[in-house]
Amino acid sequence: MSDLYIGLLHYPVYNKNMKVIATAVTNFDIHDIARTARTYNVKKYFLVHPLEEQKKIIDKIINYWRVGFGKTYNPDRNEALSIVNYAESIEAMVAAITKETGVRPLTVTTDARHYPNTVNYQFVRELLEIDGPPLLLLFGTGFGIEQSVMNSFNYILEPVEGNSSYNHLCVRSAVAIILDRLAGSRG
Repeated sequence: MSDLYIGLLHYPVYNKNMKVIATAVTNFDIHDIARTARTYNVKKYFLVHPLEEQKKIIDKIINYWRVGFGKTYNPDRNEALSIVNYAESIEAMVAAITKETGVRPLTVTTDARHYPNTVNYQFVRELLEIDGPPLLLLFGTGFGIEQSVMNSFNYILEPVEGNSSYNHLCVRSAVAIILDRLAGSRG
């Protein structure tokens, strides 16, 4: 089995006017995605943000549950947050995974649109089932990851689609759906 890592990208992403911005880190994204990631045996969950002030927020939240009162108050939360890491950029995240595993990860991202290198869930599930390079699955915040960055990934997963024309899931829901499709039990 290949190791699975995930990252939540806060920059470079678009706002609703298609301007490149850095989005704010949210407490819900840290907690809820960590719990989902731990449930699906993700090796590490990276929060990617270039701004020092946002890193301080991340550290404060994580440390409360890892070493503060929260560690004893809620051991399950502590376990989930034990896989959370900070990276200032995609490159730093890839370098950390490469250093840990000795192999550069394949990069897969998600989007609500189709691209020439869009693949289906079965394709990525099969990549995870072989003893191959680690897989880094990236999720964007805001209104999606900036186009030149999208073009740099190995693969892009097909969109999660409901049964209506509305398609704007919160990232926490998208992570849960996608991890279940890729790493969930098939029993």
